[in-house]
Amino acid sequence: MHQVSRRHEKRSGGRAGGRAGAVALLLAGAMALTACGSGDNASGSKRDLSSDTRHGQGSTGGGQPAPDAVAPEKGRSAAPTGDSGDESKRDVAPPDYLSTFALDVDTASYGYARRTLGDGRLPSPEEVRPEEFVNSFRQGYERPKGPGFSVNVDGARIGSGKGGGGGTGASDWSLLRVGLATEAAPSTAERPPAALTFVVDISGSMAETGRLDLVRKSLNILTDELRDDDSISLVTFSDEAETRLPMTRLQGNRNRIKDAVEEMQPTQSTNVEAGITLGYEESVEGHRKGATNRVVLLSDALANTGDTDADGILEKIDSARSEYGITLFGVGVGSDYGDAFMEQLTNKGDGNTTYVGDEEQARKVFVDQLPAHLEIRARDAKAQVAFDRKTVKQFRLIGYENRKVADEDFRDDSVDGGEVGPGHTVTALYAVRLREGASGTVAKATVRWLDPKTRKAQEETRTATTGAIDGSLWGGGSDRLQVAAVAAYFADHLRGGDLPGAPGLGELASRAAGLAETTEDSSVTKLAKAIGQADRIKGGSGTDEEREPGEGEIG
Repeated sequence: MHQVSRRHEKRSGGRAGGRAGAVALLLAGAMALTACGSGDNASGSKRDLSSDTRHGQGSTGGGQPAPDAVAPEKGRSAAPTGDSGDESKRDVAPPDYLSTFALDVDTASYGYARRTLGDGRLPSPEEVRPEEFVNSFRQGYERPKGPGFSVNVDGARIGSGKGGGGGTGASDWSLLRVGLATEAAPSTAERPPAALTFVVDISGSMAETGRLDLVRKSLNILTDELRDDDSISLVTFSDEAETRLPMTRLQGNRNRIKDAVEEMQPTQSTNVEAGITLGYEESVEGHRKGATNRVVLLSDALANTGDTDADGILEKIDSARSEYGITLFGVGVGSDYGDAFMEQLTNKGDGNTTYVGDEEQARKVFVDQLPAHLEIRARDAKAQVAFDRKTVKQFRLIGYENRKVADEDFRDDSVDGGEVGPGHTVTALYAVRLREGASGTVAKATVRWLDPKTRKAQEETRTATTGAIDGSLWGGGSDRLQVAAVAAYFADHLRGGDLPGAPGLGELASRAAGLAETTEDSSVTKLAKAIGQADRIKGGSGTDEEREPGEGEIG
């Protein structure tokens, strides 16, 4: 057998021998940041990544009124280079007409909700994140022709015009869509090489069908699809962690990698701390300059041994994250899944998370999406939407509760944002109540991010007027906006929300079915089925016999 086996004790996180000491010193040192996956190892400015707490948004959102005292055209001036400019010429707007949040490309909440509904159960309200439902669907935004983001802002009236169906209390409410998109993902041949460390949960709970067996299939699929110049290392964990394979090039070693994958068997408890700590050690040791270096955690995230706090776990590998720019991608599996824990790990680990339920979805994630999305195109990306008090009476951001950023921290580049790769889209939906007879500017949306190579701050802005949101939502011209609305209303129903104009589940299912036909999109067909399942479960009539697994889409 051509594998190297090393163990990582669950409590100490240490390793035997001089090599362990060297790695431990490296992990503990506070070193200058370098770019991830850029091929440029030059140092950037220092930054404390151990403080990832996002401050509350204050009075933003939640239906808060836009202040009458602030002129709509005033506010923080755009500073594409990150410079503040002449402070005497800048009017700093009060925070209560601003909405600020970190970008998020996660989709696991929707995938796991579909799995749960397919099993005949409603998901827990706290596991439902509307932004992840919305971001699971294509939106068709215009993409930029180079690095950075395109900004798209549009919307529609919820309860007016031909088509109606706006539910209750929607007569003066509109839906505003802020859509951000990066340049299309390059072909597999064009992307930088990848150095991936897979950290696989082999605890007892992974013995259930659809967990470790699905992980094996996923890794075997990926082994066949990755390029010869890509590299893989494999770490497993139960009550302790073990290196099954050091960083190994794919060329000439595919069978060796598959042998290591097939030998994984479920055993004992779940020590995520040991797995992630050893995984980052392996990623540091196998770090490749000019490659995309990433840790991929595959688990049901039901941690029960060692440190079970996301902050505590990531603190142990903080310098490895910051010095080497190693990001964490989480792949959830299983009917019982620690969704919140996985999301906390990946949010604070500068990555994202998805959920897979069967081999088809595994192929979609590990073949169609993961290789193309490995690069990071934007670091610490945040969005800020400034509403115009002359036209807007109230506004409410749908979702993003745990991604909110204090308004005054929008241009503070030491405050953590989201990491976004090529080909990703991010959508934020707002319920907006316009003033009677309003006409003119509704909102100005700005996205700010750091270039992964230079760490230079950049911004893009787009403004929407009342004319951009004057049409009818239902039966209007934008099928993709309607899909986003259906997904958002569905999520709001599942968590017991009270969005204005929310149609009932039966109507949502019908609309989704119609949109599936017009868009010819199988993902929308699955959305319609999931809504129908939720409607029947709430009505006590059960669910379909055939269970549909999680969507498993990255973005």
